[in-house]
Amino acid sequence: MVIAIIFDVSEKLDDFLKHDVPMREIVFDYYINFVFFYANMFSPLLVFLSVIIFTSSMAFKSEIIAILASGISFNRLLLPYFIAGTFLALVSFFLNHYVVPHASKERLAFEHAYVGYHTKNPRRDLHKQISPGHFIYVENFNVDRGIGYKFSYEILESDSLKFKLLADYIQWDTASNKWEIRNYFIREFQNGHQKLHGGKVLDTNFIFHPMEFENKTDNTAMMDTPELNQFIKDEQLRGSELISLYMVEKYQRTAMPIATYILILIGVSFASRKVRGGIGLHLAISVAICFIYIFAMQVTKVYATNAGLDPFIAVWIPNIFFGILAIYFYYRAPK
Repeated sequence: MVIAIIFDVSEKLDDFLKHDVPMREIVFDYYINFVFFYANMFSPLLVFLSVIIFTSSMAFKSEIIAILASGISFNRLLLPYFIAGTFLALVSFFLNHYVVPHASKERLAFEHAYVGYHTKNPRRDLHKQISPGHFIYVENFNVDRGIGYKFSYEILESDSLKFKLLADYIQWDTASNKWEIRNYFIREFQNGHQKLHGGKVLDTNFIFHPMEFENKTDNTAMMDTPELNQFIKDEQLRGSELISLYMVEKYQRTAMPIATYILILIGVSFASRKVRGGIGLHLAISVAICFIYIFAMQVTKVYATNAGLDPFIAVWIPNIFFGILAIYFYYRAPK
């Protein structure tokens, strides 16, 4: 975590200096929550490294050989590891689902206020269902300014088009909390008849807010699991294109604590064998395994969000692969 903070400070130092951020906010509002969030997220990997160091040290001093030679089985040797792992996994599970999301609010608020890459860039080609039968589309929308271009609004009843509005320009008026549309054209269908009309400027009350167009990826990190489940239901109704990303966030909160057991089994099985090179060799290989695990998580996440892979399968593929690896190391471990 110290190393992670050093890299993060070097990356964000210009933003801190540009905004003249008080040291108290940097330390207490950002980095304490930064450590809390990432330490919990990667707790299975940190546990894995701890197991490697501890078990390698025992193996290097021939203590594992002495334990097994005294008649204690390898499974009995694993028991205290899994007792500790169960405690840590349950703590991580509770933190992931209920505590960390609320703790992330200050960290993300700090990033939105002071870190440049969190500015709200224009959104493009957005198509949403904002309520049953009500669909909106905008080719380009700037959340900061509340302005969109090439806008359409459709109302469908029983799969039949009842209302359609097309506009070249749409803007949110913060004073009146209304939408102003320009160069608009409206088609209405009533009793089998079509009514057409249009104009230059129109103020209207739509049933959506500019925040509908905001990228809500960060918001999910601030929701506990019950809130996230409700949010996913609402976004599914609206036809959000980011549903897969939200589902990945939900499933990862369970998959990461379960990975604690898999990585403990790999760590003990692998590090209990005394080898030339001792702790250094074991530590080097374990760090490589950690990087592969993180890389696999990111690859499957990309496949889930961009290539249509089922989010549940995407999240659990790394655990399945490393579970097979754990079984292999278990059978190869000294008995």
